[in-house]
Amino acid sequence: MYLHSNRATALAALVLSLSLMTACGSDDSGSDSGGESDGGGDVALTMLPKNLGNPYFDTSTKGAEAAAEEVGAAIEQVGPETGDDPAGQVPFINTVAQQGADGLIVSANDPEAICDAIGEARDAGVKVVTFDSDTNPECRDLFINQATSEGIAAKQLELISEQIGGAGEIAILSAAANATNQNAWIEMMEAELESNPDYADIELVDTVYGDDQDQKSFDQTEALLQNHPDLKGIISPTTVGIAAAARYLSESEAKGKVMLTGLGTPNQMRPFVEDGTVEAFALWNPADLGSLAVYATTALVNGDITGEEGDTFEAGELGEFEVGADGVVLLGEPFTFDADNIGDFDF
Repeated sequence: MYLHSNRATALAALVLSLSLMTACGSDDSGSDSGGESDGGGDVALTMLPKNLGNPYFDTSTKGAEAAAEEVGAAIEQVGPETGDDPAGQVPFINTVAQQGADGLIVSANDPEAICDAIGEARDAGVKVVTFDSDTNPECRDLFINQATSEGIAAKQLELISEQIGGAGEIAILSAAANATNQNAWIEMMEAELESNPDYADIELVDTVYGDDQDQKSFDQTEALLQNHPDLKGIISPTTVGIAAAARYLSESEAKGKVMLTGLGTPNQMRPFVEDGTVEAFALWNPADLGSLAVYATTALVNGDITGEEGDTFEAGELGEFEVGADGVVLLGEPFTFDADNIGDFDF
């Protein structure tokens, strides 16, 4: 995103388009019988996030809608109310296959649980692209990866180490226990903590799960502080979790004593950066991620690419992208937000 050529220009244009869409009162709600659609082109796409009402996925869907308008595709969002059920996305995938959509864009709640349903959809001619959180590679056509797992894990450890002075107890507040992306990042952070001498004085004492639910994540933060009185830092690699943890810390005696970083959006984290609860956190632009997923899916549907390694396609102002090994398309590297730059972003 930010490190990709022309990405700053793309972000400015996308923010403007999203502001106009918001002013027009776009509705991203969905249900078992379908969701709100946007656009009216010949290509019919369905967006299936892990769960509805999640600010991160609200932003990625708006990016997808903006891209769909650019390419002349129709897009609708559907999804479960919570993201803690591995099979919760299956009924929506079945509906996509039955309705004959051209493309499905899905953030997988589980790498295996939705594969049979995806297989039936692909057999029915639906092109399936995962984004944000992948299935096993053989289950889908492409995966739009926000950043490499290694890069995301490294960035979060780098930030927490800087904030706690390179020593002390830390914990992780993740999303669901079966979330593909969070688990990959956590595994890499654990390995890095064990092998990197720079982190020899940092101890990971606990990993807990808030299931991407605000209140549960809030409660888990409270429990971490009660169970680990010497805790120095928390990493929360989920936008719901980091915001809930920040809210708890901002109202507690641990503010400024227990450091918090992870993955969040600027708009949700801005007050906690401004009041000193959070020094810095990271993310990519989820709107860019949703946009790139639409461009990639449309290219598949139109036959411009097959999903083979080396395929290239244009993604509007985001530029040209290439399909890598295992059908992975990489958006870019994570970006650090702090008090010096957070006012420059609006998503």
